[in-house]
Amino acid sequence: MLTAWIPNESNIMLPPHNQTAPAHLLRSRYFALLVALLSSQILNAEEPPVLFESIRDVSVVVMKIDHLVPQRNPTLFRWRGQSTVSSDTDPPMATDRPDVTEASSTVGSGVLQFETGYTYMEDRTADQLKQSHSFPEVLLRYGTPTDWLELRFATNISHQKSETTSFTGREDLYFGAKLALTLQDGFYPEMALVPQMTVPTGAGELTSGKLLPGVNWLYGWDLNDLVSTAGSTQFNFSVDEETGKDYTEWIQTWTVGYSLHDQIGAYTEWFAFIPHGSDSARTEHYANCGLTFQATDDIQWDIRTGMGLNDAAADWFTGIGLSFRFR
Repeated sequence: MLTAWIPNESNIMLPPHNQTAPAHLLRSRYFALLVALLSSQILNAEEPPVLFESIRDVSVVVMKIDHLVPQRNPTLFRWRGQSTVSSDTDPPMATDRPDVTEASSTVGSGVLQFETGYTYMEDRTADQLKQSHSFPEVLLRYGTPTDWLELRFATNISHQKSETTSFTGREDLYFGAKLALTLQDGFYPEMALVPQMTVPTGAGELTSGKLLPGVNWLYGWDLNDLVSTAGSTQFNFSVDEETGKDYTEWIQTWTVGYSLHDQIGAYTEWFAFIPHGSDSARTEHYANCGLTFQATDDIQWDIRTGMGLNDAAADWFTGIGLSFRFR
């Protein structure tokens, strides 16, 4: 602890005209003198008295604060004993594709991330072959001035074809916000929460006709420099395609990511759509895998393929994607 010796009236020889000065007035004068001397040190006096050398050192430290690397508070909460302050002002690019499990981090303040892709899906039944093309699968992610908050918007066009029908149209618009909750701390995961909704703006064959809210809980762990794992638990309102009845749908995912090279990553994933209260929808289980290629710090290519694991699921799907980050 830094201290400075301040004289008092009991050890000072006063001139005759000050012998009757009150004690509090004497202390105030010496306090004013001390403030003046301290001020001179802050203004870099050339020959500071020895008494104030330690104070001068403190002033140098204080002035250096303005030159520190900017600090971030990227999450709303923290695990007990953990600091949420981060000095990483240039985090690596993390996309919400190509796997179904989305990233448990936000893009960062002032960042605009543009993710797009194409998916082909095929499902053959005893009656007919169904095919679908999904493009451009646009997802816009914008980091607000608050690091832990990300705004999200998505739009897509779907072409569906069977032996009896064929149509192309825009799907309902998606709006959401991602809230970064915690950073990883050992066993405790990095987490985020995404309140979201779709708005009935799509083509007649594809729109739900209703505003459908939902929420997505994301969680993940970096196990080491080469392997990571993550999952998501999603709950959305939906509409039965055959009866038009409202029901709720759970989406559960789990993925394992692998770092194969500084620029190449891979993943394997399981996910399931689990309807509750639907007249016709059935639970669908899928497995898929994919590769990502980091062309630059702000551009990523991806490719994926997957298959259904039960009769209710589509037979197989494949797709490619491209993502850009603007900072």
